[in-house]
Amino acid sequence: MPLARSLSMTSLNGLLQCEDEDLPVEDLLLFEISWEVTNKVGGIYTVIQTKAKTTADEWGENYFLIGPYFEQNVKTQVEFSEPPNPAVKKAMDAMKSQGCQVFFGRWLIEGSPYVLLFDIGSAAWNLDKWKGGFWEVSNIGIPFHDREANDAVIFGSLTAWFLKELSCQFDDKPNIIAHFHEWQAGVGLILSRSQKLPVATIFTTHATLLGRYLCAASIDFYNNLDQFDIDKEAGERQIYHRYCMERASVHCAHVFTTVSQITATEAEHMLKKCPDVVTPNGLNIKKFSAMHEFQNLHSMYKARIQEFIRGHFYGHLDFDLDKTLFFFIAGRYEFSNKGADMFLEALSRLNFLLRVHKTDVTVIVFFIMPAKTNNFNVETLKGQAVRKQLWDTAQSVKEKFGRKLYNALLKGEIPDLNKILDRDDISIMKRAIFSTQRHSLPPVTTHNMIDDSNDPILNTIRRIGLFNNRTDRVKVILHPEFLSSTSPLLPLDYEEFVRGCHLGVFPSYYEPWGYTPAECTVMGIPSVTTNLSGFGCFMQEHVADPEAYGIYIVDRRFRSPDESCNQLTQFLYGFCQQNRRQRIIQRNRTERLSDLLDWKYLGRYYMHARHLALSRTFPDKFEMEPSAPPKTEGFRYPRPSSVPPSPSASQHSSPHHSEAEDDDEDERYDEDEEAERDRQNIKSPFSLGALPQGKKKQHGEYRN
Repeated sequence: MPLARSLSMTSLNGLLQCEDEDLPVEDLLLFEISWEVTNKVGGIYTVIQTKAKTTADEWGENYFLIGPYFEQNVKTQVEFSEPPNPAVKKAMDAMKSQGCQVFFGRWLIEGSPYVLLFDIGSAAWNLDKWKGGFWEVSNIGIPFHDREANDAVIFGSLTAWFLKELSCQFDDKPNIIAHFHEWQAGVGLILSRSQKLPVATIFTTHATLLGRYLCAASIDFYNNLDQFDIDKEAGERQIYHRYCMERASVHCAHVFTTVSQITATEAEHMLKKCPDVVTPNGLNIKKFSAMHEFQNLHSMYKARIQEFIRGHFYGHLDFDLDKTLFFFIAGRYEFSNKGADMFLEALSRLNFLLRVHKTDVTVIVFFIMPAKTNNFNVETLKGQAVRKQLWDTAQSVKEKFGRKLYNALLKGEIPDLNKILDRDDISIMKRAIFSTQRHSLPPVTTHNMIDDSNDPILNTIRRIGLFNNRTDRVKVILHPEFLSSTSPLLPLDYEEFVRGCHLGVFPSYYEPWGYTPAECTVMGIPSVTTNLSGFGCFMQEHVADPEAYGIYIVDRRFRSPDESCNQLTQFLYGFCQQNRRQRIIQRNRTERLSDLLDWKYLGRYYMHARHLALSRTFPDKFEMEPSAPPKTEGFRYPRPSSVPPSPSASQHSSPHHSEAEDDDEDERYDEDEEAERDRQNIKSPFSLGALPQGKKKQHGEYRN
């Protein structure tokens, strides 16, 4: 038996007492069902992809993912094979014999989990029949024009069909756990419960449907959670059937989970049920063998971004790139939900502060938010061409200069610098200088926007007047496309780009978790988040002084929008006041927080949800001691000893502070000592050994 599998079964035997001696716990099968298995749509893909290794290590060959089959995705992500489990193979064959196309293989990601993919198109001829069946069990009607909901019905019906074929082979023994993610997979859960299949079910919502729609409408959502007429609001937005599918899934599941405490509060009001377990999202953390390798990567990719800036701002490059900071915001183009509106307003105020204080710091801000475009902006492409031409000219002149200098030195002469460059060289350089002249401002967008006049980001830029003028200390670049290393403009992948920036800014109003600031954290890049994001609440709970560790949390829940915007402006201005050494120290601290976000710690919440589902579904077979969900004891980072004792002392009133203050801070700071203290705050992952005969482990005992 594989080691991972034996460990997982030891864990289950430790937490659950199986009262049926004929039922080996090793025969349990775990299925995770999501529309985003091998199919990247949003953040759920990241959750499932990064969690796969931890779950596969726990469950071994008994872990399967179920998703839709899309040929363009499968070609590069899945290696087809025959299912090793005979029960799974038999269930697949039964479906294939009825004309459904079912594919099996390994998903080529870390952990290489098994995947089971249903071809939605091959079963579409059953749609009307399955919609009728779904209406009979749930009284939820699906409009014919809502293709996404129709696909969800097909996908859910195929999932329930597979689980029924599979469970029939086990003679009603409790062998299956099915974990459904989001409303698109919820139909399968509802049908499984209506057919009374012997399956322990879990449903996870990563964001409520109605919550996302209401926040996008600029409604004071969190202060009016108990005031909404839920049915009316869903109906007005023409998502009532989707809302009903989501709510029915929540109430049908044996265990309901969500990704953060803020979303748990939202679900309690929107879906009328409080989650049983909060399951924070994690990442697979890879530590570098050299402690400060991530700092070297920052320098390397920052230089690549600087090259882009040289081209984009040609003719207006009157600022010092060594004193230029790169900020960015990235994610779905949800102008209000993602906080782009507040960020732009804060940038306008930051620009005013930097100009008033006559600082020599320049801030360049990237908006990486995909929108509809025609193609690259001609002026942007021209900028990169001019930069390359200047580089080639400089290299040519340098080569001639070097050759003449070399020959003179061989003769034992000191060359006459007035003669070493001839008239042709001077002419070439003058032409190069003339080519950098431009009669327009550097563009604020890298692409031609299809609906330029109605774009909310561009309209706000026009309103606040951030047009990349020479006098502006804050420059703005909208890149309405996902980053790619093959781009002719900015040839960097997203991870490389993030590593090259100084600060990620995500002042979201609606953010159930927030993978973007989490990704910044594990790469050692400070970030701004809010107390309305799951990530921000998580950090507030586990870090005594988040600011010292490079996590700036804007209060958007208990302050007015204007006060929140002022707070964000102060965070940005304070960051601009830091010198290079202070930023390096802060990046070191930020990177050390990555242990908090590792799936090997956060996976315990999913483990708890599975154990709870088994004990609720089969109380006569499995028993678990009633207790609170697992805690993260020892997960709290104290205030670093090198940080001044009061927040006011750590921020200067103006950018012209004395160097003596920096020297004092340097004396207090001991990187190795701080790192060791932080490592002690994260205890090693819990492990469960075999229990002595007759002793039953209390559920609370597996807390770290």
